[in-house]
Amino acid sequence: MFCGHAIHQMNHLARLKKLQTQLERDRLDAVFILHGANIRYLCGFTGSSGVLSCCRGDWEFFTDGRYTEQAKKQVKGARIRVDAVPPIASAARLMGAKLKRSRSVSRIAIEREHVTLAMEARLSSELERVASKSRFRMIETVGLVERLRIKKDENELDQIRKSVNLASSVFPEVLRVLKPGETENSLAAEVEYLARRAGAEKMSFDTIVASGSRSALPHARPSLARIGRGFVVLDYGVIVGGYCSDMTRTVWLGRADRAMRNLYAAVLEAQLAGIAAVRSGVEAQQVDAAARKILRGHKLDKYFTHSLGHGVGIEIHESPRLAKGEMQKLEAGMVITIEPGVYVAGKGGVRIEDMILVTDTGCEVLTPTSKELVIR
Repeated sequence: MFCGHAIHQMNHLARLKKLQTQLERDRLDAVFILHGANIRYLCGFTGSSGVLSCCRGDWEFFTDGRYTEQAKKQVKGARIRVDAVPPIASAARLMGAKLKRSRSVSRIAIEREHVTLAMEARLSSELERVASKSRFRMIETVGLVERLRIKKDENELDQIRKSVNLASSVFPEVLRVLKPGETENSLAAEVEYLARRAGAEKMSFDTIVASGSRSALPHARPSLARIGRGFVVLDYGVIVGGYCSDMTRTVWLGRADRAMRNLYAAVLEAQLAGIAAVRSGVEAQQVDAAARKILRGHKLDKYFTHSLGHGVGIEIHESPRLAKGEMQKLEAGMVITIEPGVYVAGKGGVRIEDMILVTDTGCEVLTPTSKELVIR
């Protein structure tokens, strides 16, 4: 999903230059960027219809007439072209003309994970309308732009901090409106209303409210179920300045017995162990293992059924992924989540999630909200 309507004060020219250097290193002559989040990152455009292309350092952005004025205000570092035909066709035809003029241009990169077979066929057919098929080769790449996005610069971190702080500021207000008998749907609507009123552009994903036995569903959608005694999992995030936040807190409604308190304490202990393991140079799987070790000691590891965390930025799920087998090393400037959870079918579940900035000396917890078990 895409996050945000605007991305402020970003150095798009430097980003385009970095990608151009990467293209040259990979011996790629040209590229089509079709993924909205990558277009936003590279040139600042936040609309829903556009293609960014580059041929030997010549950047061009293609859109349709609905976005003429928006493109003029937002696009940085690329020549803007507005056409009546779909942007993908316009971009391919102009690239075809460049291929026809220069025999040294032949290897064209596409984003494999973001281009459907239909899109690739359209690009190829439009190129062939102008240039012979023997004149070019489509090269499928993975993570071409995402590799640039994985480490955040100071401007990005500023927006992320604002996003995290806004989401956190909503939580005390959510607790004030949380009461027995309210539906999960109603509480989710309150969360989103409070976030919008506080200045969020929109939510960074569909808000999760899961109560009672439904809290054992890691990604439960809010329902018409009425909230009663038991755990209530609240997982939500907002978008500020085009950047996402993500937080989860679990509260208890009613009188909490010792077993449920112990369950919460075990998840919190695992989360703190995961955070303590975060530092530059550590493999992502090692952080995941640190949290799982704690839950294993409590004989709860079999109830932890998902990865420990993920990167966050323009999109809610980015690299790196913190899970078993993920050998990618953490680097200073990465922003990740640490979110262990325990889900016991028929009883309920607990998840605690913070956003974390990886630093040279360790990490910084960005989420300021208390993790002490709230009992209402």
